[in-house]
Amino acid sequence: MSESANARGDADEPHEDEAATPAGTGAAAVIRTLEAAGVDTAFGVQGGAIMPVYDELYDSSIDHVTMAHEQGAAHAADAYGIVTGDTGVCLATSGPGATNLVTGIADASMDSDAMLALTGQVPSDMVGSDAFQETDTTGVTKPITKHNYFASDADTVGETVGEAFALSHTGRPGPTLVDLPKDVSFDETDEPARPPEAPKREVPSPEADRDAVDAAAQAIQAADRPLCLFGGGVIKGDASEAARRFAREHGIPVVTTMPGIGSFPEDDDLCLSWAGMHGTGYANMAITHTDCLVAVGTRFDDRLTGGVETFAPEADVVHVDIDPAEISKNVHADYPVVGDAGTALEQLDAAMSASPDAAAWREQCETWREEYPMDYAAPADEPVKPQFVVEAFDAATGDDAVVTTGVGQHQMWAAQYWTFTEPRTFVSSHGLGTMGYGMPAAIGARVALDDVGESNRDVVCFEGDGSFLMTMQELSVAVRENHDVTVVVLNNEYIGMVRQWQDAFFEGRHMASDYDWMPEFDALAEAFGARGFRIDDYDDVADVVSEALAYDGPSVVDAHIDPRENVYPMVSSGGANGEFALTEDQL
Repeated sequence: MSESANARGDADEPHEDEAATPAGTGAAAVIRTLEAAGVDTAFGVQGGAIMPVYDELYDSSIDHVTMAHEQGAAHAADAYGIVTGDTGVCLATSGPGATNLVTGIADASMDSDAMLALTGQVPSDMVGSDAFQETDTTGVTKPITKHNYFASDADTVGETVGEAFALSHTGRPGPTLVDLPKDVSFDETDEPARPPEAPKREVPSPEADRDAVDAAAQAIQAADRPLCLFGGGVIKGDASEAARRFAREHGIPVVTTMPGIGSFPEDDDLCLSWAGMHGTGYANMAITHTDCLVAVGTRFDDRLTGGVETFAPEADVVHVDIDPAEISKNVHADYPVVGDAGTALEQLDAAMSASPDAAAWREQCETWREEYPMDYAAPADEPVKPQFVVEAFDAATGDDAVVTTGVGQHQMWAAQYWTFTEPRTFVSSHGLGTMGYGMPAAIGARVALDDVGESNRDVVCFEGDGSFLMTMQELSVAVRENHDVTVVVLNNEYIGMVRQWQDAFFEGRHMASDYDWMPEFDALAEAFGARGFRIDDYDDVADVVSEALAYDGPSVVDAHIDPRENVYPMVSSGGANGEFALTEDQL
């Protein structure tokens, strides 16, 4: 069992006769249910109202990783679920413990990530009395969970936790939460643990309607300029292999969304990388000119589409999604196909009597790739370019390395200049855009790989200086657990993306974006007990990359990069994908 940090202040100190929780309690039912579900690891922070549940973890087969902050626990659980494909589990106490989970829960909700949060609560008879460390946790989290529950008694709490666990990964994934009053955790029960089961009404059919599939298939094979758009749902539905077979069999070029990175190999000739605000020019040109967009597992968010009225303006849209609520929500679907991503792609393939004649279209896509290359200038006498650092770490690691990021310019450079070939290797905050996500996510990814017996795979976290500052306390967890993670801080002493927008749209007024007060992150890493490295010029890069990756434990690379470097291409907010800027004066 991992070490435990100091608990939060106790909301209700246990009486002497409660010090040893009886075996058949609500808390025991919670943990036995998680064990029956096959949970290997949970992340959390101890505290008064959740203490009975933690006591049951003491002799459990479930390993517990104590995080430095509850937000870190939620992000670690989120990343754990992304990498393993299972539901990540996090715990926190009532009041501030529960509210500190909120950012991580909202993040999982926006990205449709399977996660179960268990929160302590004051005793049932004190709910609503403004008791110490009381918060209406179910009320606060209702808008950001797939469903949440208030546990009412010990006899049903195990079943409730099981349902919440199963629901989190049934159909479209998402976070669920169970609020556990302390008396429910202490009360005795004789109910046995049962395998988790989602309500039958929540279990969608994997197969799409046959008529809908046939109509979509006819549209695809008749297209002159077909394009596949693979989103995060392809990865979450374990449909990457089906997606690859479909695109390759029919010779259809592929663009991904940012959450879909890794669903299709970026070194494949058909792959045009990812599209959207900072996507490649050739991906955005393909979306602009396709006449049939086969969109699978995407919700068409604004960072992908820009202005929806100009998105794929020439295309008939085939939209495959497990969630019918997403069909025509943001972009009209001419051919809606509701079903599991992999199953629906197999149905489409079977329904197509011929492949589209797309040879000329593939040549056009290659022309755009040559016309808008993802290159950059790196004069030896200027500060280090962040793209160079990303490429150096990519070259030094295997294709199965897992990359986590915070949010900002560094996130975009990592997505643009790392070549991703496998699913579940790019772990980032997309919809919510949570700065500080990268460090705790790296811990979750590392534990996930260790749990599935793949400890040989590298975990590299790219952070910005401002983003890393928000959750860097989790480095202490990586040191305590000796997690082999490499954190690369692309340090430009700015909130870089804000500074870039201020230069482009606010006449260069750098209000609250100048971060020249940052600490020395390499020295700070050493103070935590990690290894610290520093990059100041190009001559440092090769040796630092090698040494940081070779270190068996957590390391932090403070990479001082060109503070004026910007992220391009860039589609202006609400603009047309095909009208991307390659320099600031084009915005």
